[in-house]
Amino acid sequence: MVSKEQFETIDDALLVRAPAKINLSLLIAGKRPDGFHEIETIMAKVNWYDEILIEPGRKAGIELVCEGPYWAPEGEDNLVYQAAKMLMNCCGEWADLKITLTKNIPAGSGLGSASSDAAATLLGVNRYLNLDLPTRQLHKLAAGLGSDVPFFLDGPLALCKGKGEKIKKLGEKIDFLALLILPDVSVSTKEVYVNYAHDQARYECLSARMNGYIQENRIDLAVNMCANMLEKSCFSLAKELVEIKRGIESSGIGPLCLSGSGSAMFCLIDDRDEQRARAYKHKLEEKIGCKSVIVTNNTW
Repeated sequence: MVSKEQFETIDDALLVRAPAKINLSLLIAGKRPDGFHEIETIMAKVNWYDEILIEPGRKAGIELVCEGPYWAPEGEDNLVYQAAKMLMNCCGEWADLKITLTKNIPAGSGLGSASSDAAATLLGVNRYLNLDLPTRQLHKLAAGLGSDVPFFLDGPLALCKGKGEKIKKLGEKIDFLALLILPDVSVSTKEVYVNYAHDQARYECLSARMNGYIQENRIDLAVNMCANMLEKSCFSLAKELVEIKRGIESSGIGPLCLSGSGSAMFCLIDDRDEQRARAYKHKLEEKIGCKSVIVTNNTW
């Protein structure tokens, strides 16, 4: 899968690509007074994209059309619609737009596609309508749309804290090749967090290791921790994922790491060996019947 540029002009339309992300590590520091959980996570964009096409509208207001292999809510329930409306309201600049979302990345998978779609819409509409809203203001709008949305405005690699909106870009470039495993299971992020039982001692141990590696500019070692403190909660809600993970790892593919709150998992391929990645993908589809996608780190 080849990395592509984020923006592409097509006649009088603008195509914006919205990349998936994986959580190279995900720690939970505890529950906040506002009911949300405090997290520490290293997030990386990968070169698998939803696509958002922005073009002149034939109807008044925003017309949102959803296409592609995966379902997405239509109309005002979609973050793409909300992002476009929020941006134009903020600027006081209204235009009739047709926005077509091609959904290539499944929702409920821990890959951040809805958040990425929202960020791409903010960036795309800002560019398409020449609104020139500064990055700082875009970040403020993004935080109002969801905790992960601000990350997708920048990247491609960052340490995210708070609810996910406190972002520190990591300067060390890390190149990786990964096999994304996509079980046909959708997991509610909200339910995973509600079901989560905090382990403070485990958090303190993992956080000390992860942040120590970051200070030493050894992001590769932080990645090799393969730590996701939401895995136990996710797997207790979707027990079929335990069997899927066990079956895949027993076939010689692994270790597998959960991304976000699930259900997607990933296996980092040593030495970026594309031939081995393709062999793993073939084995998954032929012998285990699980869909997978080969991805690399995104460059923007």
